[in-house]
Amino acid sequence: MTKTSGMTRLCAIALSLAGAVMAAAASAPAQAASASDCAGVLQTLSARAEGAQAKLVGASELQLKGTDWERAPGMNIAGLATQAPNPSFCRVSFVLKPTPASAIRTEVWLPANGWNGKFLGLGNFGWGGSIPFGTMMTGLAQGYAVAANDTGHDETTGHGGRFALGQPEKLEDYAGRANHLMTVQAKRLVARYFGRAASRSYFIGCSLGGLQALIEAQRYPEDYDGIVAGAPPNPLAAFNAAQIWPQWLLAQDPGRFIPKESYASITAAAIAACAGPVGKAQGFIDNPATCGFRPSQLLCRDGAIAGCLNPGQVEFLDLMYRGPVDPKSGHLIFAGPALGSEGQLGMFASGKEFTNAADFFRYAAFQSAQWSPLTMDWSKDIIAAEVSTKGKFAVAPDLGAFLRRGGKLLLYVGWNDYHHPGDLMGWHDAVMARGTAGGIDARSGLRLFVLPGMDHCQGGPGCDTFDKLGIMDAWSSGRKAPESFVASKFENGKLVRQRLTCAYPLVARYRGTGSMDKASSFSCEQAGEAK
Repeated sequence: MTKTSGMTRLCAIALSLAGAVMAAAASAPAQAASASDCAGVLQTLSARAEGAQAKLVGASELQLKGTDWERAPGMNIAGLATQAPNPSFCRVSFVLKPTPASAIRTEVWLPANGWNGKFLGLGNFGWGGSIPFGTMMTGLAQGYAVAANDTGHDETTGHGGRFALGQPEKLEDYAGRANHLMTVQAKRLVARYFGRAASRSYFIGCSLGGLQALIEAQRYPEDYDGIVAGAPPNPLAAFNAAQIWPQWLLAQDPGRFIPKESYASITAAAIAACAGPVGKAQGFIDNPATCGFRPSQLLCRDGAIAGCLNPGQVEFLDLMYRGPVDPKSGHLIFAGPALGSEGQLGMFASGKEFTNAADFFRYAAFQSAQWSPLTMDWSKDIIAAEVSTKGKFAVAPDLGAFLRRGGKLLLYVGWNDYHHPGDLMGWHDAVMARGTAGGIDARSGLRLFVLPGMDHCQGGPGCDTFDKLGIMDAWSSGRKAPESFVASKFENGKLVRQRLTCAYPLVARYRGTGSMDKASSFSCEQAGEAK
């Protein structure tokens, strides 16, 4: 071997070793350090970030536990029954001001040690106005650098959507700008603190957070590699109209009113008519899409029995399940809730205003504090609201840019949610069709899961808890595309049962043997015919 060839070989070995060391460093948990390291990250914030602070927080020191809603097992993004205590981390807080009217309170939490090399952004609920600290705790405990914001307004200073009255820039922040700018700043902080960029970035949200997730995927496709969107109210104007629909119906005919306590007997009748062995044992309809139950079966007749319904109440339920329609065109504005979800109806069919929905039209769309849901013109007002808000709260089924770059989107919703899963199924199918037409394999980046018996984002008699973060990480990292997963039901911190959950259009069916409380007793199959 010549001297030249020997040197060449040694150089090749050195380069190979260097590459291996660099790869190992990139995959190894990051070890970051001190209060000075923490304070130093502020140098990377843009001039649009004001009031910035950075403080090293010791393990288990944080007392911000989040809301009861966040602490529910079904809301735990790692699928855990309880919220883990915080590890040591660098807590960075600041206010983003893209415009003089803006004030987006933002926090970014950076693990002081054991960083898994990844970044997580989190969505909000309802009208936002607060930071989801409880969910941030869960992400941090899983080793992620985590960021969240309050959508640009403080819920303690004003009710619901009132912040949007006469404040177009604050509405713009709420409509998506807040999350995007948070993401940009957070990624800079991550790179500064750890000396390298995050290898993967994920976003998770449900309800409003689910819509925020879709907005991120479509309008800011470079922000995240994987996105989990639960029960996204899309388009928001149509969904909020569906929430207003029961109140409007009752105003037209108060005789339609059904006492809240009567909905349980309606659900029981639907379960008796349509549930399989598992649903009957556990209290829900396994697949409401195949349920042929009709409210007229409960109509009071001669020799009426307790729990029967008068003609007006039967009509009310029929109209509720159908959902609002444009009276001129007959076009369905948004599908009504599925059979078996009657436990969710009381808050919408009490005869009182559901303010969370009314505020969208009152403040965001029509900019009138005097607007009333009872004046809704079903042939004009939903379209007018979408026009006045310039489509900011509607996400068309066009995810081409996100899917082309290898983005992954996991959708989920519960069958017992007021939000009918059929709406999300239709949106999923439209994304698939548009992808096919555009030469994109949408299936490689899109999955939808519908959980039997789950209420809005969590709760209900069904299994509602699953590892959203772990499933997305496995998929986005190229290890496993989710065709099914195991969902759990916890009560008082204890595991009650588990169930297999299958990617749409398949459904989980009981094999006929084995415990109904074990996921191994189920298999993924095609949905059956309506009963």
